[in-house]
Amino acid sequence: MVSKLPAPVVLTGRHVRLEPLTRAHVPDLFAAGGGDEEVWRWLPSPVPRTVADMAAVVDARLADRDCTPLAVVARASGRAVGVSCYLDADAADERLEIGGTWYGRSVWRTAVNTEAKLLLLAHAFEDLGTGRVCWKTDHLNERSQNAIRRLGASYEGTFRRARRRPDGSWRDSVYFSMLADEWPAARARLTERLAAG
Repeated sequence: MVSKLPAPVVLTGRHVRLEPLTRAHVPDLFAAGGGDEEVWRWLPSPVPRTVADMAAVVDARLADRDCTPLAVVARASGRAVGVSCYLDADAADERLEIGGTWYGRSVWRTAVNTEAKLLLLAHAFEDLGTGRVCWKTDHLNERSQNAIRRLGASYEGTFRRARRRPDGSWRDSVYFSMLADEWPAARARLTERLAAG
């Protein structure tokens, strides 16, 4: 299969629907995570303390040419509870990154992240023909690293002094990846985990 670049798409599961991010999602996103220091602790954006701040965060995502941002909508409520993105896609090299992800605290440790990643990975590997999906996260963000490992991704290494944090300190970026031939086993594990609970 020839790899394709990601484009805005709607991906629907049992618990979540991923849909192209728009400014219409701003009120829900602010209600989900606005002003929450813990939600924004490891993200490059400052904590959005007003609806206008959240609109600026959304506008920045929409303006980023290397980003295909998707709102993560909880199907039970119909409200956006977070965002995830396809980033840095390269069709010739059959690779892309999943990142820029955040969720409101009310959906932490629920099926939301597992199903959102299952939908994103299935679309990447099965529809786009991607050969390699990667993630990177702050070396201090153990919660994110553990979540990525639970997806079935492999640790690749740490890129030291990779990016300056909003507070001026330096972040090392921890890299993980999953390859197309690893996807079937990962898909089975993720599907089983969702079915169990």
